[in-house]
Amino acid sequence: MKVLVTGGTGFIGRNVVRRLVAAGHEPRVLVRDVESGKARALAADLKAVLVAGDIHDETALNAAVAGVDAVIHLVGIISEIGRNTFEEAHVGATRRLLDAATRSGVRRWVQMSALGTRPNARARYHQTKWAAEELVRASGLDWTIFRPSIVYGPGDGLVGLFAKMSRWSPILPVMGSGAGLMQPIHVEQVAMAFVGALTTPASVGQTYDLCGDERFRFVEILGLILKALGRRRLVVHLPMPLARLQARVMESVFPAILRRASPLTCDQLLMLEEDNVGDAARAKADFRLDFGRFEEGIRTYLVP
Repeated sequence: MKVLVTGGTGFIGRNVVRRLVAAGHEPRVLVRDVESGKARALAADLKAVLVAGDIHDETALNAAVAGVDAVIHLVGIISEIGRNTFEEAHVGATRRLLDAATRSGVRRWVQMSALGTRPNARARYHQTKWAAEELVRASGLDWTIFRPSIVYGPGDGLVGLFAKMSRWSPILPVMGSGAGLMQPIHVEQVAMAFVGALTTPASVGQTYDLCGDERFRFVEILGLILKALGRRRLVVHLPMPLARLQARVMESVFPAILRRASPLTCDQLLMLEEDNVGDAARAKADFRLDFGRFEEGIRTYLVP
């Protein structure tokens, strides 16, 4: 299959493109800058075809979907800046790409959503992911939706972040109690599910949770990271009211002064107060996934 991938230069996207190539598909990756390091690496290492264009540009999207058999839509953000809001990145972009795919005659669509997405969610991240799901379900295409939990693997944004932090800091911060449950899943299993859906007819019209078999509190995840690295650090809990104050300040300062999205937002704190768990039994069976143990999985890339 010729498959258009959006978000292909991201952590999950790179692994999806790699899996597409391994499965004999021809990935076409929509990128804003074909000369960026990540884009050039995809073209050089995986022979992916790069298509220059912005997810906000209807003309570029029409060109990107021309001649493809399927779309894997991975674009998403966890922090807003400028016009790149949750509504624009999750809902607007999905609507434009669905319209382009429909005009081009593309039938197969695989959508990245998120575990915890639901009607009347507290966080705007989840609200807009749900709105995007609703657009996909109403599209008339042959769709599959995946809702991953925390995704880990080489180059991830959670395990890697705290591993780096523990190298120079004697403390690791936890926002609130850190008691929220999570079910981490390895990025290779996520990529396997996305690519497997393309050739699994039973997955059409289905929404899958993608999460591992093990459930951990956030503080337990930090403990396993430190255990894998053989380090001892003090875990300090920041009361949620103070964490919200810090988030509000960072949401003002980072975009205005640093021209970057804030690494901590009030929306993220809302999600941290909730359990992020699901049931991946159907995904495990339909795509023959093997989740493995989180502790063993992180050792493969944290320990030299």
